[in-house]
Amino acid sequence: MEEINGTSNKVLEVNLTREKVNIYDVTDQERRLFLGAKGLGLKLLFDRLKPGCDPLGPDNIIAFMPGILMGTGAPCSGRFEAIAKSPLTGIMGSSSCGGPFGMALKSAGWDGVLISGKAEKPVYLYIDKNGVEFRDASQYWGMGIPEVQEAIDDKKTGSLIIGPAGENLVRFANIASGHRFLGRGGLGAIMGSKNLKAVLALGGEYRIMPRDPEKFKKVKKRAHKYINSNKMTAVAYRKYGTNANVRPNLKGNILPVHNFQDGWHEKGDQLAGEIIADNHETRHHTCKPCTIRCGHKGTFDGEQMAVPEYETIGLMGSNLGIFDPVQVAKWNLICGRLGLDTISTGGTLAWVMEAAQKGLVESDLHFGSAEGISEALEDIAYMRGFGAEMALGSRSLSNKYGGQNFAIQIKGLEMAAYDPRGSFGHGLAYAVANRGACHLSSYLVAQELYFKLLRPDLTYGKARWVKFFEDLTCCINALQSCQFTLYAYLLESPLTKYTLDPVLALLMQYMPQVAILLVDSSIYNGLWNSVTGIPLSKNQFLRAGERIHVLERYMNTREGITGKDDVLPGRMLKEGRISDPSKKTVPLHKMLAQYYKIRGFDENGIPTEKLLKELEII
Repeated sequence: MEEINGTSNKVLEVNLTREKVNIYDVTDQERRLFLGAKGLGLKLLFDRLKPGCDPLGPDNIIAFMPGILMGTGAPCSGRFEAIAKSPLTGIMGSSSCGGPFGMALKSAGWDGVLISGKAEKPVYLYIDKNGVEFRDASQYWGMGIPEVQEAIDDKKTGSLIIGPAGENLVRFANIASGHRFLGRGGLGAIMGSKNLKAVLALGGEYRIMPRDPEKFKKVKKRAHKYINSNKMTAVAYRKYGTNANVRPNLKGNILPVHNFQDGWHEKGDQLAGEIIADNHETRHHTCKPCTIRCGHKGTFDGEQMAVPEYETIGLMGSNLGIFDPVQVAKWNLICGRLGLDTISTGGTLAWVMEAAQKGLVESDLHFGSAEGISEALEDIAYMRGFGAEMALGSRSLSNKYGGQNFAIQIKGLEMAAYDPRGSFGHGLAYAVANRGACHLSSYLVAQELYFKLLRPDLTYGKARWVKFFEDLTCCINALQSCQFTLYAYLLESPLTKYTLDPVLALLMQYMPQVAILLVDSSIYNGLWNSVTGIPLSKNQFLRAGERIHVLERYMNTREGITGKDDVLPGRMLKEGRISDPSKKTVPLHKMLAQYYKIRGFDENGIPTEKLLKELEII
């Protein structure tokens, strides 16, 4: 078998309108400045996308980019990124996935594929080491995702497939790769708008080898050690999946209940990962390769199903007033077949329930009742009746009918399952996240609630931590390592692990600049250096993360995004949670001005020309 040392630096450019394929050679400078996966994908789109283009038009480009670490056997590295202009938000959208397509594409010899144009009739792409074939997909159009997977996929291939929701341009349609999904921002609708039912890659043609095998081996060994020593990665997520978050979130009063009217419910514990594991014969069902193994499947009503992830449990469970994991698992299965993002679906259904309660819309859906929800999912996916309006998301609904205060979205993207009124830093992270209400841009809820290293109800220092984790997260999404490795790689390093928690908390809260200098993220840039052979220091590596983040922000400002869009839903700023006696709301503006200053943005939240030049973006 032939070998690829580090990266092939070859990206396919596919135009569906003309059925033409070009091969783009990634330059050393692009690789050094923008790393890979999300970073490189953004750079390639920045050079090609016209500001103001229709997200569902032929000029939009969707990029699928395997990670730098893909195929090397690095821990939790079987991930790839998709990037495009989102039809849900109208700004840059991205999503990370652990399905098999990324490995198939990379081991076919390609470091990415960019798809533009629109096919005359339904097609799917077949990619191998020789390039791309355009194949007729008419017979698969209208079919659900599992049926198409059964028809075209096999053990040697990895696929991307949309369901009816993507075909019908539901603005939060997703894309499936195996049993994993590119969930957020409506990327499935982009494929649907291009008459692209699927992308199939035949892998196994190349072996991916690090350029410095000995160094890679040493860093990999340390990475495995940290993952297998950390209580979150080795115990909580490995045993209970991401639903290990339910109990600490319930305790911290941030579990979404009844469209984020509250953060706690007496039945909330019924959704906890520990309870699901005890009652549903759960076992691992993970991305490959994975050391953490947070994915699980179980038995629900006698049927094998994926255990819903925490975001699904929160948004389609407690947020709808439903505390039966069996019911949520069934809806999760329906969404998986139809190709619906469960976060935006749950957020939109919750808005409809509250709007109906307040007399703004007519709907039989109401909190605490499962009746009608399965039918509503079908109506959304097929754009039937009121489902056609729900398919546009909660921002569109609230703009038409009112109720903007309780449309729990930012920049058009529905919020994930953490209430920021109990985690102020996480609230800032939501407000400024580039793709909208994203919990993964800077996951401060862990520092504020899970590890109690930052006071959740203080604003001091939060802007600096949000900025730091945004930059580091961009590095991780360029490597495409699982973000859960953050727990292990940062907390198990000796300096952090053996510093007394009160001392660490004091430094993090009141001396964040000093604490950030002490953070050991060397595993990430060690993996980068050993795989690519491009030496980057810790500071250079984080600077690349900053560059990626600012580039994405700049691309959004070209679409009209300014500081006015860095907001939280009105409910988070004006209403306290029902069960919170102090009725805390998020003091967002206290943190925003400091964040802009630290970032080098102007007072309107726009990157300055000086910053863009310093980062070599323009």
